[in-house]
Amino acid sequence: MKISIVIPALNEEKTLPGMLDSIKAQDFEDYEIIVADAHSTDSTRDIAERYGCRVVDGGLPAAGRNAGAAAANGEYLFFFDADVILPPGFIRNVYEEMQDRFIDLATCEIRPLSDFRLDRVIHRMINLIVLLNLRIDPKAFGFCIFVTKRLFDRVGGFDETIYVAEDNDFVKRASVYRSLKFLNSAYIMVSIRRFEKEGRFAYMKKGIKLNLYRTFKGEIHNDEVVKYEFDAFENVDNKESISFLDKLEKQLLKIEKNSKAFHDNAKKKQSRDSVNINKLRPELHEYDHLVEKLDTYLTSKERSKKRHQKFKNFFKFGHSS
Repeated sequence: MKISIVIPALNEEKTLPGMLDSIKAQDFEDYEIIVADAHSTDSTRDIAERYGCRVVDGGLPAAGRNAGAAAANGEYLFFFDADVILPPGFIRNVYEEMQDRFIDLATCEIRPLSDFRLDRVIHRMINLIVLLNLRIDPKAFGFCIFVTKRLFDRVGGFDETIYVAEDNDFVKRASVYRSLKFLNSAYIMVSIRRFEKEGRFAYMKKGIKLNLYRTFKGEIHNDEVVKYEFDAFENVDNKESISFLDKLEKQLLKIEKNSKAFHDNAKKKQSRDSVNINKLRPELHEYDHLVEKLDTYLTSKERSKKRHQKFKNFFKFGHSS
């Protein structure tokens, strides 16, 4: 057996079929799929079994990945989450590049399952951060880690005592023996449901806080620094946010939606009436109110004082975000 695919899951009946379909559509056959189910209350386990997966008992992601790895027969362990999608040729590309370059530990580019330009920009930034830190502070996401079984066993797997960022801890420890590589031949499509639940900028702020804590104080073993939810993605918080960044995010997405709708309608009109689409584009002055708000946010003395206070509060570790 060449590859063991390990997927920790909890109540993923809506996303797991799409993930498993993308695996079944691959042009590579020498693999097994192990779903580490954390005692789901929906049909996750039944779906996994219908697709021919081996199902083992899991827990939080670290425990689930370790349980899957313990049951694995493959030479390589490919760790995914239930809400990712593999593009055609993904497994073959990853396997062959790891073989050709003698790689024991790898990750790859992530792309959002989203049509929003804002999401694509954020994910490009994330990829850049991973690339820039390969030698200094190697990181990889648990839904996108590829490692040889021998290296996984040598490191001792994921640390199950870590509450959050156990994936980064694993990569850091494994990199002592074999450096993390960023693959050139593959990318993975990832869900934006955490963005939608928490807000894009709020989620990024949480990530920054988490990494600062890990840098200066060490690994996180409880929920005092950040809150982590393994499931419950349907419980979206619909309360109107009063923060500027949340409002800005909403307006940016609204502009992008309106722009796309306008462009689609303009193309139809151009096709129907032979109209020059360039003459139909909205004028920049339509967005003046956003510029004014942004200018106020950046230049106001009162806002500066508030930012200074927020900065001080940000570094008061030991309080939840």
